Amino acid sequence: MLMKLTIIQTGDVPGPLRPRFGDYAPMFATMFRAAGASFDYELVRVLDGAPFPAPETLEAILLPGSPAGVYDHHLTWMAPLRQFIRTAYAQRVPMVGICFGHQIMADALGGRVEKSARGWGLGRHTYAVRSSAALGDEATLAVACSHQDQVIDPPADAEVILGSEFTPNAGLLYRNGAALSFQPHPEFDDPYTLALAEMRRGRAPDAVVETAIASLATPSQSGVVAAAIAEFLARA
Repeated sequence: MLMKLTIIQTGDVPGPLRPRFGDYAPMFATMFRAAGASFDYELVRVLDGAPFPAPETLEAILLPGSPAGVYDHHLTWMAPLRQFIRTAYAQRVPMVGICFGHQIMADALGGRVEKSARGWGLGRHTYAVRSSAALGDEATLAVACSHQDQVIDPPADAEVILGSEFTPNAGLLYRNGAALSFQPHPEFDDPYTLALAEMRRGRAPDAVVETAIASLATPSQSGVVAAAIAEFLARA
């Protein structure tokens, strides 16, 4: 029997890109399939008002990206999401966060998240691996990203396992043994990463967009991160 992975959806692929690229849940399914992992997927669209499930009834949780920031307190689902994360963490329900998911986990569990003074992170960034136990023998990993916000101060319960000069706290492994999160997006393929970077023209500086486009010449190592997440969920 496959593990059920419950995706708590707090954002959609931007409207102009959705006809071509679909939405986030299929991206994760494709990512895991390429890594040799399979799950039963359950999608809970809390952004549309769907109620949060009781964390203790779930087998595993995925918190994906969102255009929201942790400081968007007007969103009705933001406070319940923090409580959901805290309960899941206390119950040691396996939980993985990506981009916004990474940020809101850190925020809910005692860290600090802000819009970074470093500006936009776009394209393929290269991160140093800080923990071989979590991510294998690679010294660095090149993975797609798209964000302005960052985890500035990790929670006391978190170990930094991935980082760069631009994003020092890009990967966190939590001491309860059941929570893991990443700032970059291993589920993004290159065409979508490129389309996102192009969409940022006029919001991000042109030089940042051009650097992001050029960065896609660096081969992706998203599969390493995807395999690490799948192994973590199976073990946790």
